[in-house]
Amino acid sequence: MPNKTIYVSDSDLPLFARAQELAGGNLSAAISKALKRYVEVGESLGAGYEDVTVRVGLGEGRGVRFTGMLVGDWTDATSNSMARYHVYQGRSGKYVVHVERSAEYTMVGPDGKPAGWKGYLGIGGVKYGAAPKESTLEVVDSLEALRDRMPAELFDRVSRTAKQPMVEELDI
Repeated sequence: MPNKTIYVSDSDLPLFARAQELAGGNLSAAISKALKRYVEVGESLGAGYEDVTVRVGLGEGRGVRFTGMLVGDWTDATSNSMARYHVYQGRSGKYVVHVERSAEYTMVGPDGKPAGWKGYLGIGGVKYGAAPKESTLEVVDSLEALRDRMPAELFDRVSRTAKQPMVEELDI
């Protein structure tokens, strides 16, 4: 394999040292991995994709990053919770479904039905429950695999978007 020489400023030496440490001593592997990501993101941004970072898990969760194009967005709300769906299409054609669910609170009377105003006043053996906010992310291979993972209205919108070309060349 041919050798390549790169020149590093003195101020960047600590960065290169840390990269080499994180790569297990192989600075070439670290540089190649970083350049691959740099090229992928640069090419994607030029094609209409964006670098997307979302939170996944309970509470604040962890960050997950990918390159995609938003093809649908939908919010379902009830009196005690909300779910927001984001659907992205990746460069490979796969779809990403990111769902953010708000914290959920319930008040149930002794009959198992919603407690209503009695719950707010604490009348009549009301039981209270809560679930923390949670976000999920799922990657699927095809448009059809999305159908059962989102509300029908959102699937219809995403389906229409999928039938449109990503880029249309006009010869004018």
